[in-house]
Amino acid sequence: MNSLLLKFPALNYIIENQILLFIIYLLLSFISAFIIDRIFILIFKKIVERTKTDIDDKLVDVIHPAIYKTVLYVGFYIAIGTIMFPDRVAFFLGSSIKSIIVIHWSLAIFKSFLIIINWASNQDNDKRLIKKKTIPLFDNLGKIILFLFSIYFIMLCWGINVTAWIASAGILSVVIGFAAKDTLGNLFAGIFIMADSPYKEGDYINLDSGERGYVRVIGIRSTRIQTRDDIEIIIPNSVIANSKIINESGGGLEKLGIRITVEVAYGTEIKKVKDIMNKIAISCESVCNDPPPRIRFREFGASGLKFQLLAWIEKPEYKGRVIDELSTEIYNSFNANNIEIPFPQRTVHIKKTD
Repeated sequence: MNSLLLKFPALNYIIENQILLFIIYLLLSFISAFIIDRIFILIFKKIVERTKTDIDDKLVDVIHPAIYKTVLYVGFYIAIGTIMFPDRVAFFLGSSIKSIIVIHWSLAIFKSFLIIINWASNQDNDKRLIKKKTIPLFDNLGKIILFLFSIYFIMLCWGINVTAWIASAGILSVVIGFAAKDTLGNLFAGIFIMADSPYKEGDYINLDSGERGYVRVIGIRSTRIQTRDDIEIIIPNSVIANSKIINESGGGLEKLGIRITVEVAYGTEIKKVKDIMNKIAISCESVCNDPPPRIRFREFGASGLKFQLLAWIEKPEYKGRVIDELSTEIYNSFNANNIEIPFPQRTVHIKKTD
């Protein structure tokens, strides 16, 4: 090495000049990062372009900036080592560079995670792994887990004793668990509601406790329901998770089927009753034309013949108003056409004895 320095005095001058050596390492960092970035693009871009899916193209676009910046910051870290900084300054600069690298990779992994989730949720129904409405749940859980791991590695970069912090967090979590039992119950219930998706925002639901209305917000702690009276009901998730839920907006269509059962006297012409009820249903503007309303002769009742009108309405909250409208028209039309709605009848035989 000494003979080499004697032959090349300029090399000896560079080594002894810390500032010049620092600048050279910085330039080499940019050059190395650029070369590796070009190689990465030429190789991996060519490979992913041959595949049928575009998920690998998106992953490459997300990861390759992190690789470029990692090589660049590693070069910076080596360049800093060429200057005789005080120990505290050198430790601060080195830890800062390591933390920046951790942040870049955390963001790249998080973006890749979201790309994979969206891709999985957009598959065919038989191949779909994740439902679209559960994406916010995985998004939030991914952020929390990634944030915790990022904090863990950043603490390692700064030489912080992670074991002591984990032990303290364990004791603290036990204390918090006892102090905030109800809050944690609502928190986990909210996570399970988002994962199971018995309803979603905008659905019209009925609870066994009597609440009925539109779901406005599904939060981590509670669910907000707006009733037809424009009153907002806030229900803790732990309560709603243990309730029987009737989702009137569930299924393939939001339309709600309604049924009106009416009884007419024996001897009434069946076709006439069906025609009247069908005409009333078709003429009602609140009743859907598709699917069309149906009239069914259900059974021979104890006091008369039972008919049922089955129709669909656009919104579940119209149910009470439409049933009132149809029932009123049916009653008035039966009266106008002399169709009797019978009272319950019983025949009583009185046996006479001596």
